[in-house]
Amino acid sequence: MLVVDFGAQYAQLIARRVREAKIYSEIVPHTMSAREMLAKKPKAIILSGGPSSVYESGAPTLDEELLRSGLPVFGICYGFQVMAATLGGEVGKTGAREYGRTELTVHSDSPLFSGLPKTQQVWMSHGDSVLQAPKGFTVTGSTSQTPVAAFESADRKLAGVQYHPEVVHSTYGQEVLQRWLINVVGCDAAWTSSSIAEEQIERIRTQVGGERVICGLSGGVDSAVAAAIVQRAVGAQLTCVFVDHGLLRQGEAEQVERDFVSATGVTLKVVDAKEKFLNALAGITDPEEKRKIIGREFIRSFEGAAREIATNDVKFLVQGTLYPDVVESGGGTGTANIKSHHNVGGLPDDLQFELVEPLRTLFKDEVRSLGLELGLPEEIVWRQPFPGPGLGIRIIGEVTKDRLELLRHADAIAREELHNAGLDREIWQCPVVLLADVHSVGVQGDGRTYGHPIVLRPVSSEDAMTADWSRLPNDVLAKISNRITNEVHGVNRVVLDITSKPPGTIEWE
Repeated sequence: MLVVDFGAQYAQLIARRVREAKIYSEIVPHTMSAREMLAKKPKAIILSGGPSSVYESGAPTLDEELLRSGLPVFGICYGFQVMAATLGGEVGKTGAREYGRTELTVHSDSPLFSGLPKTQQVWMSHGDSVLQAPKGFTVTGSTSQTPVAAFESADRKLAGVQYHPEVVHSTYGQEVLQRWLINVVGCDAAWTSSSIAEEQIERIRTQVGGERVICGLSGGVDSAVAAAIVQRAVGAQLTCVFVDHGLLRQGEAEQVERDFVSATGVTLKVVDAKEKFLNALAGITDPEEKRKIIGREFIRSFEGAAREIATNDVKFLVQGTLYPDVVESGGGTGTANIKSHHNVGGLPDDLQFELVEPLRTLFKDEVRSLGLELGLPEEIVWRQPFPGPGLGIRIIGEVTKDRLELLRHADAIAREELHNAGLDREIWQCPVVLLADVHSVGVQGDGRTYGHPIVLRPVSSEDAMTADWSRLPNDVLAKISNRITNEVHGVNRVVLDITSKPPGTIEWE
């Protein structure tokens, strides 16, 4: 199975859903010719979404040869639209946009929707729509804003949907994909992947050979799992370097030094760089500039540590880069650049290390499963995801020592109350954001105050590529708000972010 990537944020997720159906999948760029794709002898092709509009000059196109080849083809979002346009249908901007949860109405008992409810929740992310289906296609689904939200040509085994069935928020998305793959295409659901850990261990041994390696631990699960894999591969050749940049949440630096070392037995060098990072961030308010500064200072800290670890140059640096980091930093074919992750787009141009990134094709939930398989403690594996730049990008405004302490305190309260309420596994994470450059009027102690607002951003997600805001119990929210405004000096207002991704990102910045 080939997944043709039109610059989608979710291309890897589509491939993963196919693998979950026990069918081998491989991602190829849309720039690959139809001849090259057909030479791979795929059983079928899935066309991904993408950020472009099919009717605009320079937008990715689809070679009609693919659609005339007799191969089954399934289009998703942009792939749905480009299929329609290529076969003579009409695509345009209607002025009506759909983002997030949407109700789909199914019009027929077609192969895609056979046995499924006539109304179902789907995940939309589009501003353009198919206005007219190509000749020979039956419209099988619609929404209130999109009359052509699904179509099928049963005799040619061509089909598509405007929504994203690969996203967990599409209630029956996986069922729709599996119906097409198994019932329409006739795929044999018998493929199982070999162990991710074993594959990566062999790859790392080949890449590194007998050279020394350092791993930059950030305090999160990603770098911890990456380090555990590399240790399995090269053993004593690895030294982990924990750069304490002063931007972590309360208690996390201590947890890295204690729990991670205890679980893995890895050699750990701790670098106290708190003042160095604060000085570098002084006066900086732009989030992209913050990311680049933090990325640069990380690398400089690793370079200094490497000189202390070995007399000879250390050639390899391990990072816990994930697929969402790569994609959102413009790493895919035609992918929109949402932000420069400190460990991808934020790396300095004069980087002296060769990077080892064993998690680069994985999502967070896959990383967690891998971490448990490698024997890491649940306290590390299941901690809330945390951005590499840390609290530096959760402070909207300049990063100062006082603001860090304020946010650390508020964040600790939120995490404690979510834990006490048994919600650790119910939510993906709850970023706590300080609007440092905003002063909100309040009344505290019978007097008028101008304090900072704190934003709670609880989200539910499987992979961080999409997210929905978590419906937390009101009593939990009330307790968090009451404690923060009473216990954290300088905060007089707590607000709740109820925006899905898209259109909003998880982090504020």
